[in-house]
Amino acid sequence: MLELSIALELYERHMPFFTGQIKAPDGITLNVLEIGETLERRQGLDRHHRMLRDLEFDICEMSLGSYILGLSRDPDFPIVGIPVFPRRYFSASQIYINANSGIKAPKDLIGRNVGITAFQVTLSVLAKGDLKRDHGVDWRDINWHCMRPEQLPVEFPDGVSVKRIPEGADIGEMLANGQIEALICPQPPAKSLRSLAAAGDKVRRLFKDPEAEDERYFKKYGYFPVMHLLAMRRDTFEKAPELPTAIIEMWNRSKDIAYQYYEDPAYALLAWTSNIYKAQRERMAPDLWPSGIAANRANLQTFLNYCDDQGLMDRPLSVEDLFVESVGNS
Repeated sequence: MLELSIALELYERHMPFFTGQIKAPDGITLNVLEIGETLERRQGLDRHHRMLRDLEFDICEMSLGSYILGLSRDPDFPIVGIPVFPRRYFSASQIYINANSGIKAPKDLIGRNVGITAFQVTLSVLAKGDLKRDHGVDWRDINWHCMRPEQLPVEFPDGVSVKRIPEGADIGEMLANGQIEALICPQPPAKSLRSLAAAGDKVRRLFKDPEAEDERYFKKYGYFPVMHLLAMRRDTFEKAPELPTAIIEMWNRSKDIAYQYYEDPAYALLAWTSNIYKAQRERMAPDLWPSGIAANRANLQTFLNYCDDQGLMDRPLSVEDLFVESVGNS
């Protein structure tokens, strides 16, 4: 019996892994670990760091941006990708501004001080790329302030201003008091979340109707942007080369179970959960979370282009290069 660890965030789409509804293939036992990235879970946090630096898990949910950076530097990178994407964001929904900054539109970010988690964080890469492609705002013309050190070392492009925020500083307070004028961040630290809540009308979203902006994005490009992928240690893959295909099937089953939950109006704490679920299916697509290469090719190619433009690739990579050959037809 091959015993393997898998480190996941406890999303509803992963719940069936934790409840035992999802079974591993014969001959394999999965130890499912609830490990957060910035927020502590039952088995801790810093999931990406622990995989990238220490190869602590056999299979791990991890940052697409850091994975691409590592793979581009080392053809024998000790981690291989599986085309399963358990975390996604639209960038427009995650951009906050100081309400007194004079920022009214994306072009007003030029020359401003903008906070991000780190330069290589997937949402940061996506937002920089989307601002340039969709709004003509070159990321080189913004002063970037990072909350965290880079997961993998990065040499920033010449002429680009990238700084760490002061030790112990609260990014939420910095936004509220104008030390930074905008913030692109999906999950600020708990202290910063409290600061943002306390800021009240001092802080608002860049886009007045972020949901409409997200829907416009989806209708134009046809995808919900990938943030994380599932990846596994190369030596684990060599022991069980059939496992990537099995993981795709397992994750799809888990997602289908999660979708069934949303048919129940009382499933979640949100009063209108089933209504929102139905509206999302009607306005965008029945499934915003497809697995496999084919269904995500445009999304992944765009992100590779963004990484290349931002100096986050040491050699060219194709979409196929990101994944093990056994899933090439997925």
